Amino acid sequence: MAFKPLIGVTACVKQIGLHPYHISGDKYVRAVSVAALGLPVVIPALGELTEIDDLLAQLDGLLLTGSPSNVQPFHYQGPASAPGTDHDPARDATTLPLLRAAIAAGVPVLGICRGFQEMNVAFGGSLHQKVHELPGMLDHREADHPDLAVQYAPAHAVKVQPGGVFEALDLPAVFQVNSIHSQGIDRLAPGLRAEAIAPDGLIEAVSLEHSKAFAVGVQWHPEWQVLSNPPYLSIFQAFGDACRQRAALRNQR
Repeated sequence: MAFKPLIGVTACVKQIGLHPYHISGDKYVRAVSVAALGLPVVIPALGELTEIDDLLAQLDGLLLTGSPSNVQPFHYQGPASAPGTDHDPARDATTLPLLRAAIAAGVPVLGICRGFQEMNVAFGGSLHQKVHELPGMLDHREADHPDLAVQYAPAHAVKVQPGGVFEALDLPAVFQVNSIHSQGIDRLAPGLRAEAIAPDGLIEAVSLEHSKAFAVGVQWHPEWQVLSNPPYLSIFQAFGDACRQRAALRNQR
């Protein structure tokens, strides 16, 4: 009997009315279901209440989602954020230790947007908080338009770096991605490898060298219309395959 892999999807804390809620975007859980062919389960951002070892023992994969919030800069010794910047300290307190433990345990990981930035911060890298203000850099923020199709439309190319995970997946040497972020990698964390680069030199995808399992992060949003975009789908399928391998091993025990 084939088991679908159980894939944890990180949540943000969102105040709705008088109560805080733990939420994850529909496009992430749906992509886990239809592209990675897994069973998505939302992981609440409970911080120190999260029983990380017990949780990871039940999971076959971990998807770190995007978010309107930014990682608090003290986690990477960065300057204070601009007034009004959205932060989610409960998510930081959950995802950063969870990510490190998942990698150590050999749980496959896919990080998207904020999740990509969390991967860099978790292993000792730093972030630019406003890439668009740096000399010579593109404006990587989404179009100021109410239509999601316009916001998530292809915005720029990325160039796959030779010898890495993306090349092994037979992704095109250059392909177009959407761009919906203001932050980006400044100092690449030790142990991370650049997988794809934007035209302005910004690192847009990474993998963890010498990891026990699939461990990739992307700055763009491959979950968006994933079934109609072959490079996006290839990334999710590779993640799903790695999760199925772990599920098979876990269910033999």
